[in-house]
Amino acid sequence: MKTQTSHAFELPKTDNPGTTLRLTKRTGLVILGLLLSGAALRLAANQRHDQQLQETTAAALQRNVITAHPRLGENARKLVLPATLRGYTETQIFARSNGYLKKWHKTIGDPVKQGDLLAEIDVPELEHELAQGRATLAQVKAKAELARTTLQRWSQLNETDGAPLQEFEEKRAAFLQAEADVASAVANVKRLENIEGYRRVHAPFNGVITRRAVDVGALINAGTQELFALTQTDPLRLNVWVPQAYADEIKTGQDVSVRLPDKKDGKPLTARVERVAGALDTETRSRQAEIVLANNDAKLLPGSYVEISINVPTKTPALLAPANTLVIDQAGVHVVVVGEDKKVSFKPVKLGRDFGKEVEIVEGIAADDILVASPSDLLVEGESVGIVEATPKTAEKPNQAKKTG
Repeated sequence: MKTQTSHAFELPKTDNPGTTLRLTKRTGLVILGLLLSGAALRLAANQRHDQQLQETTAAALQRNVITAHPRLGENARKLVLPATLRGYTETQIFARSNGYLKKWHKTIGDPVKQGDLLAEIDVPELEHELAQGRATLAQVKAKAELARTTLQRWSQLNETDGAPLQEFEEKRAAFLQAEADVASAVANVKRLENIEGYRRVHAPFNGVITRRAVDVGALINAGTQELFALTQTDPLRLNVWVPQAYADEIKTGQDVSVRLPDKKDGKPLTARVERVAGALDTETRSRQAEIVLANNDAKLLPGSYVEISINVPTKTPALLAPANTLVIDQAGVHVVVVGEDKKVSFKPVKLGRDFGKEVEIVEGIAADDILVASPSDLLVEGESVGIVEATPKTAEKPNQAKKTG
């Protein structure tokens, strides 16, 4: 019985050695080709696997960011400036006579009219001086009357009997001297009466007593010690300093809005610009404006802090961006912008007014830029990011700026 051996691959049998060698080479080349093809397929599979692994790893390591969009501001901006309510007319009242305060007729909070008696000052020495002056006046008047009578007699004698001219001239000079003494005494009495009138202190205009600085019995020195402070409370006056950039926007007769920050439910009040300075202050580079505010019901108190809002028209509205998009470092102020290739870039910006949640971007970005909100400190220029959320482009109007420089 013959045993049969199975071979996976056998060369054809031939008695020609050359043919056998050629077949062997061909077979080797086929096997080598198969091996190379398999290796190439394996290498391609490994490369695809590595690429997928890299993409998966990159996707896992990619930083996701929340984006925000800038928006156009309003066509008319509001310039908000701090101010203090003042009386339209304010003054300190001083005594014009030395003495002791005898009585005060008005005190703090009292409304007064022009000419009302505010206080009386007791000046005992003045009363004696005035009495002496009046007595002196009566004395010189009597002497003047005697001199006049004597001159008349000498004048008659001169016409009839030819009295000596020298004596007549002496009588005439005595009369003129007596008349001058009378005029001097009258002036002195009027001076003392005027000083005596200074004992009574009167209100120079309508207003309210806002301060009383003396009590009964206090020693008063003329011109050096304040007695009262008087304020005209209707209307009220406000002085504001408008920055140079907006100096041309404020005009005489312009209406402005006045708000008291401590009154949350209070409606803004309308005031009017009464005067505007014709030049800028060289130290502050600002322009002074005087504003008048009606206070018919006397509810507004002088000395109160207020905020003045002035409408400033703008030709090109500025862009507004969320405040959390700003990056502030040693290099300045930047925002992080996501490009079309989803790579970030840092753009320097120039800021305008601060609205709290939003800030005005004067320069540095475009309206269609995509900004990164609350950017991480680890973000670097050119880094690829993923966007997980974007805030809508439309947003509420900004609140008015609280304070500007």
